[in-house]
Amino acid sequence: MASLWQYANPQKFLQTTGAVLPVLAVLTALTLVVGLVWGFFFTPDDYRQGATVKIIYLHVPSALMAINAWLMMLVASLVWLVRRHHVSALAARAAAPVGLTMTAIALLTGAIWGQPMWGTWWAWDPRLTSFLILGLFYLGYIALWSAIENPDAAADLTTVLCMVGSVFALLSRYAVNFWNQGLHQGASLSMDAEENVADVFYIPLLVCIAGFVLLFITLVLLRTRTEIRARRISALLARERMA
Repeated sequence: MASLWQYANPQKFLQTTGAVLPVLAVLTALTLVVGLVWGFFFTPDDYRQGATVKIIYLHVPSALMAINAWLMMLVASLVWLVRRHHVSALAARAAAPVGLTMTAIALLTGAIWGQPMWGTWWAWDPRLTSFLILGLFYLGYIALWSAIENPDAAADLTTVLCMVGSVFALLSRYAVNFWNQGLHQGASLSMDAEENVADVFYIPLLVCIAGFVLLFITLVLLRTRTEIRARRISALLARERMA
């Protein structure tokens, strides 16, 4: 554990991620290309949903990452609250726009998928509603960081917001289990093999999910590096003004 905390040092973080990012970027590109090409071009149409089912290769990974991005932000924010490591606070801030983008992709693809299946672009379904609220929390989180000049105060307040928003992150994941009402189907991936999609869709879907996970990690590392450098520039400018 002691060796893990060394990466809370900004210089060590920059050095390590600088070496890792090129490999991550290549793995991300390869995994996404393989998963999406396999899913969209080499899987059959569903007997009920037709070609529309192939939206699953964008919708499910983006929805999973939208939820898990917020939970990653929660963990990073709690690390900041307990250990006061600036890299963890900056990592949480860096993840927010990525999570918001994932949420937008999930909502858009969900609407495109839902229209032919349900006959409507939107329904006030428990999962859809909690997911929309999660997106609003992402917007509020980003706005709160921008509105407060003191970075430590901003990190403290966004940690509180992150804790509250985690309720909706969990609801968007488990709403179908809590409420039987609603149009949204059950989980496409489950510990119960009978609830999973057919193997012909399942394996390329796992590849797409792996690609989205790698994409999220790559983007968060890149943005965290940017946040660290921006913080350094701000500190230098502040010193010059004081001088």
